[in-house]
Amino acid sequence: LESSLLTQPWASVCFGESSFLAKACFRDTGYILLISDLSSVWYENADIQVVGQRSKELNKRLTVHVSSFLHRLRNLMCPLLEGQLGTATSFSCHHTAGGLSLHVKSELSGLPFCWDFHCCPAPVEMVSRHLVRPLIQMSLALQYQVQELTSLLLRKDAEIEDYRESEAALSRGRLRTERFQEKTFQQNFMAEVRSSAS
Repeated sequence: LESSLLTQPWASVCFGESSFLAKACFRDTGYILLISDLSSVWYENADIQVVGQRSKELNKRLTVHVSSFLHRLRNLMCPLLEGQLGTATSFSCHHTAGGLSLHVKSELSGLPFCWDFHCCPAPVEMVSRHLVRPLIQMSLALQYQVQELTSLLLRKDAEIEDYRESEAALSRGRLRTERFQEKTFQQNFMAEVRSSAS
C-alpha cells in the first residue's frame, strides 16, 4: 500500500478553517492515509482486520462485507482529494493526544454511515520519502529550469542586440522589450515570495 501511495499526488483539503495536504490509497486489503498541515504529518495504515472491527463498532446497523466498506471509503475520499466534495458527505477533524482524528459522515445502502480515521504521527522515514525528498527534488528541478530560462533570455537579448546593430527595425513597436536584468528579476521574485508567505 505505501509503495502505491508514493505514486499518488498530494491534494489540498480543508476541514472547517483548517487546511491540509493529504493523499490516500485504498485497496481491497485495507487503506493508507497520509495528511499534513506542513507542521506535522500523520498517517493511518489499516488492514482488513482493523477495518472490519472498526466498521462493527461505528456502523452496527450495517452488515455489508468489509470490502464494501473499503469501496465506500474510497468513493468518499477520492472526490475530496479531487476537490469535488459532495453535499451528502461531511468531514471534520480533531487533534487528539499525539494524533489527528478525521471523522466522515455519509450514507451506505440508505443507512447512516460514519468512519473515523485514527492518524498517528508519521515516522521520519515516511515523511522523508513522501514529503521532504519530493519537495527537494522539485526545488532542484525548478532551479535548473530557471537557470536554463535565464540563459535562454540572455542569449535572446544578445541576438536581438545583434539585429539592432544591423539596423533591423521592429514592424510593431509594442513588441519591443527591455533587456533582461537577472539580478533585478531575482530580487523582485524573492520579494514576491516573502510577501505571499507572510
